[in-house]
Amino acid sequence: MASIVRLSSVCRRGVKPLFFQTTLLARPLVVPHKYQEQPYQLTAKIHASQALYAGSGSKAASMHWTAERVLSIVLLAMGPVAYLHPGPVMDYSLAAALTLHGHWGIGQVLTDYVHGEAKIKMANAGLFLLSTVTFAGLCYFNYHDVGICKAVALLWSK
Repeated sequence: MASIVRLSSVCRRGVKPLFFQTTLLARPLVVPHKYQEQPYQLTAKIHASQALYAGSGSKAASMHWTAERVLSIVLLAMGPVAYLHPGPVMDYSLAAALTLHGHWGIGQVLTDYVHGEAKIKMANAGLFLLSTVTFAGLCYFNYHDVGICKAVALLWSK
């Protein structure tokens, strides 16, 4: 920890670090508490790279979060409906909803764990390809075979 603190203090003087080019640097910060005589230690985080945030007036992230929750609730409701009323409409609705749910979920994993501009572009291209193939495969299965609802019913019957 002390080496990171020393390294960060060297960085501010104009000397570039050898190992920490764009990583998160942390150093302890001692702050006196209002009602205590002894100070306690906090951790201050210093980001060496620019943060990527949506504009303050943008509601896109909030709308996306809401859409993810609505889709999850709709998927919960589609289970019993698909069991009681199987058919082509329900099969294709399940194909679309399951593909979108998986696409958004894997997209969040990629957002959390893939770093670097080129890697992010490759991962997103792979995700779109995977989602497209998944949706096309489910639609092919619905059209040329028994469909998702009847396939699940056949699995449960044996």
